This record gives sequence, C-alpha cells and structure tokens, in this order.
Amino acid sequence: MSNMLGQKNYNQKIDYVLKVVMIGDSAVGKSQLLARFTRNEFSIESKATIGVEFQTKTLVIDHKTVKAQIWDTAGQERYRAVTSAYYRGAVGAMLVYDITKRQSFDHVARWLEELRGHADKNIVIMLIGNKTDLGSLRAVPTEDAKDFAQRENLFFMETSALECTNVESAFLTILTEIYRIVSKKALIANDETESGGSSSLLKGTKIVVPGQEPEPERRFNCCSSS
Repeated sequence: MSNMLGQKNYNQKIDYVLKVVMIGDSAVGKSQLLARFTRNEFSIESKATIGVEFQTKTLVIDHKTVKAQIWDTAGQERYRAVTSAYYRGAVGAMLVYDITKRQSFDHVARWLEELRGHADKNIVIMLIGNKTDLGSLRAVPTEDAKDFAQRENLFFMETSALECTNVESAFLTILTEIYRIVSKKALIANDETESGGSSSLLKGTKIVVPGQEPEPERRFNCCSSS
C-alpha cells in the first residue's frame, strides 16, 4: 500500500506554479475569499491582515497539475512599501470591493492603476464584488461594476465568502484563463528553443517547477455557484 501511495505522489508532479495577488481596500473580504477557496473556512471574527501572507492550493486543469500561490495583503496605505515585491511574477490579480461600501468600489480605479503600474502588462485581472449575502445593504449596483469591468477588459463576478457563493467559480475562472495563456507561451518558447530561437517570452517568470512534490489536493466541496 505504501508503495502505491508513494508511486501516486511521485507521478503527481507540479506542472505550473501560478502566482495570483489579491488587492482592494481593507475589510472587503480578501482574506476570507482566500480562506474559503484554499481551506473552505470562514471566520466571523477575522482580523485585519498585517503585511503579506500567501496560501497555496493545488488543482488539476486540462490534465495538468497547477499550484496556485495566492498572495494576500493589507489594504491600508502604510503597507504600500511591499508593492514591487508583491506584484513581481504575478500572472493574475483579484481586485476585490465590498458591494455594501460604495467607497471600496470607487477606489477600484486607483487599485487598477497601481496594479498596471507595477505588474506585467499581460496580467489577468478579475473584479470581485464580495458580500452578496448582505444584498439588502447593497450600495454598488451590479450593472455599475459590469460596465467598469467591460471598459477595462476585466473578468467580473459577485461572490459571498460567507455563503460560499461563486468563490470556487471565481478562482477557477481566473486560474483557467491564466493557465491557457501560460501553457501557450510555454509551447511557443519550447518550439523556439528546439528551432534554435530564443525563449524570451518566459524570461523573469518561473512557471514550470519540475520535481516538486505537491501537497495532497484538497477537494472543494462546499457550495453552489449561482
């Protein structure tokens, strides 16, 4: 039995490591979304994030094992010093606002400007309107956010970390899109290398990590995607 398990783990190498950053104002639910996706947890008494933290989740996309490395930071101004290191190597970003706090949505344009100033120009971005469980307190109409996302060429989804609505769907959507782009680049770079060309497309971004053992995949089985 132990040999079989060992063999299984050995075969389950990580094909891609994808770094995704969470950005947005403080208290919009970034850490809760992350905890819900990676550990299926939600804490009513969540404390503000201090500095930078990250969580990982291993999943299979198109028969490839992908490790999502999702970084979470405080939304306060005083942590802006971490900006450059935080965005370095990120291939995706979740830009989160609280549907009950108009100000958090009004600040989205500023977060987007900062993101585009520091991150790779091809980064995949998803706008997230969190806390749909507080629908009676809604201050940001869905149409406002949809229009903004369309103008800025962002993916968009409304979620509830508390009720676990659309959380898995949001992360899987962005990770699948990133995977498509990154795997395509890897194929192009591989073809160019074989034909004596350069693989400059991949410089500066480590995405293929051979020989690393993934942690056991945790299945996400909590909820609906409405």
